[in-house]
Amino acid sequence: MSLVRSCKLFSSPLLQASKFLLSSSSHAPHHQSRALVGSLIPQVQGLKKTFGFSRLYMSNTLASLSKEEEVSRKGIKTLRAVEDQHGGVIVNVEESMDSSVFASLLKASISQWREQGKKGVWIKLAKEHSNLVDSAVKAGFRFHHAEPNYLMLVNWIPNTPDTLPANASHRVAIGAFVINANREVLVVQESNGRFSGKGLWKLPTGAVDEGEDICTAAIREVKEETGIETKFVEVIAFKERHEAFFRKSELFFVCMLQPVSFEIQRQVSEIEAAQWMAVEDYMAQPFVRNNEVFDFLTKIGLSKFGGKYNGFSTILSSTSSPKKSYFYFNKKDAAPPS
Repeated sequence: MSLVRSCKLFSSPLLQASKFLLSSSSHAPHHQSRALVGSLIPQVQGLKKTFGFSRLYMSNTLASLSKEEEVSRKGIKTLRAVEDQHGGVIVNVEESMDSSVFASLLKASISQWREQGKKGVWIKLAKEHSNLVDSAVKAGFRFHHAEPNYLMLVNWIPNTPDTLPANASHRVAIGAFVINANREVLVVQESNGRFSGKGLWKLPTGAVDEGEDICTAAIREVKEETGIETKFVEVIAFKERHEAFFRKSELFFVCMLQPVSFEIQRQVSEIEAAQWMAVEDYMAQPFVRNNEVFDFLTKIGLSKFGGKYNGFSTILSSTSSPKKSYFYFNKKDAAPPS
């Protein structure tokens, strides 16, 4: 095929398409535009060797057209979002999409939200939509927090000081002081962690689960580690420690528990050994004797056991919502709400 003839074959439909698009006072109907583009593509594909069109160029062009058609077909111009209670919006991406389509929609959405005076924008990406993370970061979003099934990103869009709350700064843990009528304290040796392999007998400890109460967590941890059933008595002390776990601070609550069973069945996966130990033997351990927190904590527990100390008991109460939660207070010096 000669070069002149090739140019004529290609120029004719191209001229028709140009005249159609330029003469229209509005956007051409989607199906007509698509038909015109379709009439060009076969001829261009037939000539790509003659004119040296690369296959990569053609495939990228067709992919771009396909993405634009996808947005047009769905009739989506901005991302779906719901307003939060602080003048911002939350986007929960529920369906898969190409990252470039997402980037275009996000850009248009941010422009609209800025005009509407919105402030913080939250994007929740399920793990199956992780291909969209890069587009969000390039649009100015930062990581806020992650859970096993999703990543939350956030962006402050107005030109005012950013007042978005940081991710949770603390985690909560418990220690359980369980003492029986024979003045024996329930202790364990851990098979993992910083105390493993040191022959140290310590109180059962553990992290509070999400949505779990402190008093409930203490009972659960003792049951899991030793098999002992207990009842919550009081929070007898607490302390905080900074940069304890991935730079997070930790609030550590020590709970006095009353045993209601006594036969130990240790947790094989985490506990090397467990036993009832005379409290004097527990306090005589060099680590406990030389560590003022452990020593003082044991003395507090014994004072409570002897009726000379009061910690914080619990009562179920509600605030402005009907949902009840535990309120911790010293019932010796204050009567519970009626």
